[in-house]
Amino acid sequence: MFDDLGQFFETMVLAAAALLPIVNPLGGAPVYLAKTVDLDDAAHAELAKRVALNSFFLLLASALIGAYVLDFFGLSVPIVRIAGGSVVCAIAWSLLQQPDTPGIEATNAARAITPGDLRRRAFYPLTMPLTVGPGSISVAITLGANPPPSTRALIVTALGHVAGMLLVAASIYVCYRYADTILRKLGDVGAIVVTRLSAFILLCIGVQIIWNGAAVLLKL
Repeated sequence: MFDDLGQFFETMVLAAAALLPIVNPLGGAPVYLAKTVDLDDAAHAELAKRVALNSFFLLLASALIGAYVLDFFGLSVPIVRIAGGSVVCAIAWSLLQQPDTPGIEATNAARAITPGDLRRRAFYPLTMPLTVGPGSISVAITLGANPPPSTRALIVTALGHVAGMLLVAASIYVCYRYADTILRKLGDVGAIVVTRLSAFILLCIGVQIIWNGAAVLLKL
């Protein structure tokens, strides 16, 4: 019993520690806010919850069946990194070109947001690739790539992964739900600086993801 608890907590901490630095919800909060300037507070709360849930299920699916899905389509992790990194770069570049303040269109768009719009935006681009990108998916696949041989150990490990990913999802919700409050503390100029810097870092991350995938392929 105590051995199972020890394995559970060890697996949970390992999963959370491996995923949190890559998901980096606090660093992604300014980017999230820049992509949702047309939403009111209620829509922000709903969207943050949807992104957190989407992230949890995407990470869990990657850990449980990600390797099998890639094998089925004949894809490798480096290819996923290059494709995902390219999307991240495109989104980061659009954020760098975005005006500092939302225009009249954004204000008017807030009145036209529907639940269907929120569901679509919650997955792309806010969940994937901005929150759970190819790097996070690769780590999740790696976590689930070597399951324990015994059924009991497999169940305990799976529960530990679930708990660790729930912690990651909870951090995503808190950081995104209160992104506006966090940035408001910085003031208008500070918020713009942090948003631009975050977009630039996101661009660098996208380039790094592409390079990581390309470097593996070039060695083949």
